[in-house]
Amino acid sequence: MEQQIVLDLLDEALSENDSIFLIDIKFSEKNKINVIIDGDEGVNLKECIRISRHIEHNLDREEEDFSLEVSSPDITAPLKNSRQYNKNIGKILKVKTETENYEGTLVAIKEQSILLEWKAREPKPIGKGKITVQKNKTIALDIIKEAKVKIVF
Repeated sequence: MEQQIVLDLLDEALSENDSIFLIDIKFSEKNKINVIIDGDEGVNLKECIRISRHIEHNLDREEEDFSLEVSSPDITAPLKNSRQYNKNIGKILKVKTETENYEGTLVAIKEQSILLEWKAREPKPIGKGKITVQKNKTIALDIIKEAKVKIVF
């Protein structure tokens, strides 16, 4: 299977809706194509079908047989694209870096970093007991090893 043709067709399909973007594409040896897309406000089934049909209808199964799957990311999948952070502002993220792990509410995303906020219990500066303090951390996107949205029920 000519991968560049599939990539060109995918680009054409994605260009029809600016709010949809590519997360990942995989080609297996047995001509299985797996495309994962996301959107600034999520992805509905119609968009997955539209993109799948655009690719499928422009490839010739007579020439080469293939399997195509277009889907949105799994709810438990880590965030891979900086645009995914925008749609998750206000949600709790679990972020792993080389040295530390953080869990907090995604408050803002800047060009190359995110800002997390959380509450922590710390010893009082004077006397016994603990107080609740508001903490925050700016984390550069390039040091994030994995970031997942925490599912809260």
